[in-house]
Amino acid sequence: MSESDRRISLTTDSLLLIVGLALALLMLWQLRGLILILMSAIVLAASIAPIVNQLEAWRFPRWLGVLVAYGGLLAILTGASLLVGPLVISQIETLLRQLPNLVERVELLSIDIAEQLDLQDSPLLPQLVNPQEVAGWVINTSQQLLRQSYGITRGIVGGFFSVVLGLLLSSYLVADSKTLGRGFVRLFAAPWDDRLAALLGPVGQRMGAYIRGRVLVSLLLGIAIALGLRALGLGDYAIGLGAIAGFTNLIPFLGPFLGAIPALFVALAQGDSAWLFLWVLLLFVIIQNLESYVLDPLLVGAAVGIHPLYQLLAVLGGVQLLGIVGAVIAPPWIAGAALLLERLYLQPKDLAKQGLPPEANQP
Repeated sequence: MSESDRRISLTTDSLLLIVGLALALLMLWQLRGLILILMSAIVLAASIAPIVNQLEAWRFPRWLGVLVAYGGLLAILTGASLLVGPLVISQIETLLRQLPNLVERVELLSIDIAEQLDLQDSPLLPQLVNPQEVAGWVINTSQQLLRQSYGITRGIVGGFFSVVLGLLLSSYLVADSKTLGRGFVRLFAAPWDDRLAALLGPVGQRMGAYIRGRVLVSLLLGIAIALGLRALGLGDYAIGLGAIAGFTNLIPFLGPFLGAIPALFVALAQGDSAWLFLWVLLLFVIIQNLESYVLDPLLVGAAVGIHPLYQLLAVLGGVQLLGIVGAVIAPPWIAGAALLLERLYLQPKDLAKQGLPPEANQP
């Protein structure tokens, strides 16, 4: 083969490779709804697996351990939904119905404050304080996020069936995790297969520990905020606002701010002065600091194991690609990828610099 033929052959192979990669990316994008469900199922499986493993250590057959673990999870979710679900939904519906009145009261309060400060004639006031625009922005942003999240999954079988499908996939992953793990690592050549096989357990533990800790912290935070708002006189909306704050807290970094906005808005509209707003703001500041410096180190700890900047980028990327659900599941996936990068590349590179054999790198 001449030099020109070889050059043409290489160029053709490169073009075929580029076209193949483009088609693969296009197919993955078309299947993004299924990929989201699969990613969520893997994260849920990593969270439930330690319970099933413990039941298996107690002489339970693995299939029975899976039934017990998932049956208990469904029983807890069903019981919680029956106990507080109707009240949460009722309070949120009441809040949405009262939203126009709340906006009007906030606007009147802002005008009153401007008159007291002699700013009513200032041309900057409508730009700086416009509750209707702020409320409209919050509502439109929330609707866009919900539409994006719903649009990703509705093409499969709908939101409810997507949850059921995720639970079924998750239970199957837990029940047959050893066989699936062996089949996955066999795709790689030696010695990568043995290295990956040794890391599947630690990666799953890190991902599961993060989700379990995040859910528990959000549950405690939602309860604390509901009790605090009730003590401050917002009992008509306390449980609903606490549920919103607990749910949004599942999203790192952005969640606490998103959860505080509705409560602060209601406090500003309900209070006769700015004191109620300040007390609610102080409540959120205290609880968020308690979460950051006490609950997160105790219950989440170093489960993520990556720099906060990369966690924030993971959340933002998850929102852009997969909606609200992506913001929740992206950090544990980044945590697992970070562990693989550390054990398969960074540590062997450091050992090579020290002149040590690769075998010294034990997962």
